[in-house]
Amino acid sequence: MQTLDSLLVGLRAAGEHTRLRILALCARGELSVSELVKILGQSQPRVSRHLKVMVEAGLLERLPEGAQVFYRVSDEAMVSRLAQALVALIPASDAGLKRDFSRLQQVRDARAKQAQDYFQTVAESWDSIRSLYVPQRQVEAKLLEIIGTDPVDELLDIGTGTGRILEILAPRVGRGVGIDLSNDMLTVARSNIERGRYSNIHVRKGDMYRLPVEDGSVDLAVLHMVMHYSDYPLEVVREVARVLRGGGRLVVIDFGSHTEEKLRSEYQHHRLGFTDSEILQCFESAGLEYEQDIEQLVGDPLTVKFWQARQRQRLHTLNPALQAHK
Repeated sequence: MQTLDSLLVGLRAAGEHTRLRILALCARGELSVSELVKILGQSQPRVSRHLKVMVEAGLLERLPEGAQVFYRVSDEAMVSRLAQALVALIPASDAGLKRDFSRLQQVRDARAKQAQDYFQTVAESWDSIRSLYVPQRQVEAKLLEIIGTDPVDELLDIGTGTGRILEILAPRVGRGVGIDLSNDMLTVARSNIERGRYSNIHVRKGDMYRLPVEDGSVDLAVLHMVMHYSDYPLEVVREVARVLRGGGRLVVIDFGSHTEEKLRSEYQHHRLGFTDSEILQCFESAGLEYEQDIEQLVGDPLTVKFWQARQRQRLHTLNPALQAHK
């Protein structure tokens, strides 16, 4: 809960020229220390000190990613509103901020080039796999149909890859987070999000077996073409169950059981798809309520399946005084 004191702490932390510039930059997207050093033209130790003050005040969130650390404006409601209000008060004509934003665009262009270079190295593999099943746009359309139009406050996309699932669901969610272990894929996803100018989705480094997410905080989790890379699919589903709110939903999109051995030998797939019983058993063992109706899109030779489950409503502990009367 925010208090008047914590609000004052935030104001004091932002009340310095460089820190206000940092706040304005981070309000436009995630930035690493090295990127902020390039934009601000200041030393790394000095920039790091400013960032430390702002993180301690709750204005910024610190997101470690391998050897780098990214910073973004905090999602905490009051602090986020404070940050946005302060940024909005900065005159658009400020020459210094215009220079910062120009350098920010240079940083984004460099990211986009890095993402493009990496993606070109894997594009042939992706195209080879996609040629074996239905077009991706059909998969996306079916996912949107399954999710429906009910509002989603918190989305978690596990194994986000290029961030495509985040992008297509962004208009339907309050906030979306994509998790991936690959720094290269996070660069691709971050570049795509910036190009689309999405403000309610972001990505961070994380392991599907140890999600960097609080218990019972997610409304919708998606595992899109991820489970076939896992040696322990039940452990993945159990970890997702941990972070789902009561009534929260998990959608698993993956291949039905198949015999395409080259996906194991050439593309590091650990599993050659799944039978319905395998996935539903995972749901049951993780304590999730699954839906019997399973959607599918038949390709040649691979079939894409959509399995769904929900977290049971979590029971709140009764007041001890009430329990005494039972």
